[in-house]
Amino acid sequence: MRRRPARCCVALLALCGASAQAHTKSETHSVWQIAGNVVHLSFTIPLPESKRLAKPGEDQPPDSRLLAYLGQHLSVSSEGGLCSARPGRALAASSQFRRFEMTFTCPTARDIKLHSSAFFELVPSHVTFAQIEAGDGQLIEQLFTQDHQEVEASAGDERLRDANFFEYIQLGIMHILTGPDHMSFLLGLVLISRRLRDLVFVVTGFTIGHSFTLALAVTGILRPHAEYIDALVALTIAVIGAENIAVATHRPGTVALGIGIPLLAMGAASFAGIGTLPPLLLLGAGLLCSNYLMLSGHLRDAGRLRLVVTLVFGLIHGFGFASTLLEMQLAPAKLAQILVGFNLGVEIGQLSLVLALIGLVSLLVRAKLSLPRPIVVDVVAGGLVAVGTYWFISRSYV
Repeated sequence: MRRRPARCCVALLALCGASAQAHTKSETHSVWQIAGNVVHLSFTIPLPESKRLAKPGEDQPPDSRLLAYLGQHLSVSSEGGLCSARPGRALAASSQFRRFEMTFTCPTARDIKLHSSAFFELVPSHVTFAQIEAGDGQLIEQLFTQDHQEVEASAGDERLRDANFFEYIQLGIMHILTGPDHMSFLLGLVLISRRLRDLVFVVTGFTIGHSFTLALAVTGILRPHAEYIDALVALTIAVIGAENIAVATHRPGTVALGIGIPLLAMGAASFAGIGTLPPLLLLGAGLLCSNYLMLSGHLRDAGRLRLVVTLVFGLIHGFGFASTLLEMQLAPAKLAQILVGFNLGVEIGQLSLVLALIGLVSLLVRAKLSLPRPIVVDVVAGGLVAVGTYWFISRSYV
């Protein structure tokens, strides 16, 4: 009888995941240098973001289109009105980012305000990190969001402030609640966890992974490749779905082969230059996933082993978030504040979502609306494997 709340909770999470848009980390970076009445802007766009402006058949949009787009969505104003913008130019692009430069000349240096609405109409949860260098050399960090598209940035203005700690907590919460990949992984954990205590335990493992990312990012021990992160995230979703199937069918060996052999084949193809993921990464993922499924399928209580998987999942996502921050070259103290706030928000978002759903499910169980667990496991776990596999393949060959 205790397993009945989990059955309905799975159905509710499935509805939440189905109604959300496909989530890909959406972030850009800007540096605003204020010198009197002149504002110099450097805007950095990760390749997945600039690709949103590409036309069918294009891998990336041309510089002219991106400059035109930025000219429509980036502006500066002062007490004397809108500042005039000089024609922007593209800077040398890296393997992961494209950079553009713009200059604004204002009628006066008083009451300067920065405006950014870029990408919000494409991805409502988009965030633009802003470094603002005032005339006295002070460096300030801010966040442009859909609800916060203007920053008062007059040189020497006391109102110019850092984005506070609570804004980063809010960003972490939204990172969970607006991400179908996060919710899909939680769905798999709810499906396989038999007790609420076990569920809270493994969900917390996700945030422990973010904590490791904090230490590694601040100390500079590891530099993650952002282009690999989304594919690995999708793989973890497929694996947690496959684990549910292995436990339900009592055939972990067959399921492990079903995950491991395709990954090993992709690794072999990568040696021939097919795909974007490194061959050793794919081979290692194949061995890790197949062995994990074999172990979890033969253990009577695999809760502690699942903590390792959720920790790895959190570590991967934390690296995805940290990769953009490292590109900004923030001071270590500021980077620590951002990641601590973000990780705390992630934990709050996860536990709040799961606990709220379980509370709602308890009411539905009293109304005798629970679903048979075998049907839930077969349908939902199969859906997780299908969705995770689709995301993984599409993100590995783009």
